[in-house]
Amino acid sequence: MKKITVHSPGTVANLVCGFDILGLALKEPYDIMEVTLTDQPGIIIHNRDEYNLPTDPDKNVAGVVFKVALEQAGSSQGFEVVMEKRIKPGSGIGSSAASAAGAAVAANHLLGNIFSRDELVQLAMHGEKLAAGVKHADNIAPCILGGISLIRSIHPLDILSIPAPDLWVTVVHPQVEVRTSDARQILRQQVLLKDAIRQWGNIAGLVTGFFTNDLQLIGRSLEDVIIEPVRSILIPGFDEVKTTCLAAGALGGGISGSGPSIFMLSEHQHTAQKVEAAMQAVYERLGIAYHTYVTTISKTGVTIIE
Repeated sequence: MKKITVHSPGTVANLVCGFDILGLALKEPYDIMEVTLTDQPGIIIHNRDEYNLPTDPDKNVAGVVFKVALEQAGSSQGFEVVMEKRIKPGSGIGSSAASAAGAAVAANHLLGNIFSRDELVQLAMHGEKLAAGVKHADNIAPCILGGISLIRSIHPLDILSIPAPDLWVTVVHPQVEVRTSDARQILRQQVLLKDAIRQWGNIAGLVTGFFTNDLQLIGRSLEDVIIEPVRSILIPGFDEVKTTCLAAGALGGGISGSGPSIFMLSEHQHTAQKVEAAMQAVYERLGIAYHTYVTTISKTGVTIIE
């Protein structure tokens, strides 16, 4: 038997204006998966956390990925997996992507590194389809590759890695539930041309800001006129959090993925900690339980520990 452990990081998808096409990997939090390649066919899943996720591989994000990996490899072997999720499901910081990406990377390693980078992403996207009902890679790609990813296209898959500035990321996860599938259903199917033009300008500005390390350009490009105005109504305190965080010195930020988590980028650690305090103050006043993280952008993505 061959056995490895992988650390699979949380991610921030969309990056405000880049719906389904931009994402970054977080240094913390991360899930831990212990994966063993067995001679017995089938997928056995054990949970070492409080979330009681399905152990049926057909209903488990990681299980689906492991099954597809074996099928594509033409292998009659199996996997036994112990999962310790530290990224709460439904948090908006890529919990399902961490499971799917971790499974893809672990399976590939144990099967002899038979999949290419793009094939790994495509493999992990099977898990995202189970979780969200649609294949998307804005969490998967940075989770696997680290740093910041631009998904130019899904069909055919075309992923670009973008330079990640040394920025701090502050995340607050108010303990309310926003299901990704529900957050997608409320979105408008048509947008005004003037809104589309403004959004395109923000995406181009954000990507340019990352490439040139222009922090002010990054800050003013973190604006969403299409998705955020609709989704933010699902997140209590969103407008106040954003206003107070900007006043505390954050460059900018917004909804992480489909929410309810909110992220903010800062140039310095002390600013990121002030932003955290501002987030905490809002939810203390509202009486809503929360978790906060002050972290950085992970440059490595899923990490294998043998």
